[in-house]
Amino acid sequence: MQEGPAQLGPRVELLYYFCRLQIPSINLSRDSCGKHLERTFEIYRNKAGASASWNAYLDNLYPLDWFVAAACLEGNARAWEALFASRAGRSDCLLLDALRARAARLYPRDEERQDSAVTEFWSQLYVPERPTSLPVLARYDGNRPLVPWLIRVFQNWHISQLRKQSGVQALPEDDLAMPMPANGADGRWREVFAQATRDWLEKIGDDEVLLLGLRLRYRLSQREVANLLEVHEGTISRRTDALRDQCLEFLGQRLVEAGWSGDDLSEFIRGEMHSLLLDDPRLSVDYLAHILAKQGKKLTNEV
Repeated sequence: MQEGPAQLGPRVELLYYFCRLQIPSINLSRDSCGKHLERTFEIYRNKAGASASWNAYLDNLYPLDWFVAAACLEGNARAWEALFASRAGRSDCLLLDALRARAARLYPRDEERQDSAVTEFWSQLYVPERPTSLPVLARYDGNRPLVPWLIRVFQNWHISQLRKQSGVQALPEDDLAMPMPANGADGRWREVFAQATRDWLEKIGDDEVLLLGLRLRYRLSQREVANLLEVHEGTISRRTDALRDQCLEFLGQRLVEAGWSGDDLSEFIRGEMHSLLLDDPRLSVDYLAHILAKQGKKLTNEV
């Protein structure tokens, strides 16, 4: 029989009282705590499949993030205050400011759309966008830090909207809540990797930037990029492979020079690369449109 909160007993009790002790202002009842624990475990189990277990789930739970999200869904005002005051990443800025910064990159020189993007997303945390969908917070399983996950969901949702406007296929809804992979590397190596990534992106030409932008920001397939740029699909494949190899060689050399002793860069690439590239001004929607315009091209329904 599948064990659950009732069978785990002391561990679930400890989780509840730990959260209450750490955030005493959020008065979520034990019954509500149990209900949300069952709900979020189901989200986790649907992703983990046959390997899912309660012990594995609880081992990887971010308890305070999970507690705040559950309480927000219960309409707890203090939980919403805590979420509103959450800090984001190495810049230690407020979550709201981090979302505004992402909106500014997605919609450059359109302050009205930037403001509405953040407002709309904030409302969707509790109220679903459509009657058939879940609120954003109801998709959170607690097995990853809440704030980076919310920023990723925000970014992916708006990338999907931009794709729809361009006439290309939007991201599947599951991708709108894609996980932020865990990254256990220490802060020093993360910073070295981030700076090396920025330096590499600065040195490549606009053609390579455009290829990255079309593949990463607009999520176009190789065939769609080839059609847009009016070249053979094999050309795009070769250019993509060459760009990837060039990037890995550059980053690897920089980390080795700084004393890196890790086996490979896969942990950083999974956890850091995507957001670092999309945060760069050269991969903004505005700059990519500028490069395309110089080539007499634009994204259309026929891409």
